[in-house]
Amino acid sequence: MTLVAVKSAVITEKSQVSIPKDLRKITGFKKGNKIAILAFKDHIEIRQMKDLNKKLETAYASEKSLSKTWLSKKEDEAWKDL
Repeated sequence: MTLVAVKSAVITEKSQVSIPKDLRKITGFKKGNKIAILAFKDHIEIRQMKDLNKKLETAYASEKSLSKTWLSKKEDEAWKDL
């Protein structure tokens, strides 16, 4: 991940934040876009939902295909004491 810009914003009385126009242009955020807000212990990330959905679909598809062999009783027994 490469840092492109640092800007400041103010949290309003209604707890709203505006994304500065030049950052919206850089990131491709447009009026009406759905966003995902990811909260970590030390920061918050705002991502376009469409981008996050693509990544989650890949992870879900991988998990689904791998679960056929990983989620067996035999595997559970082999790993239970580790």
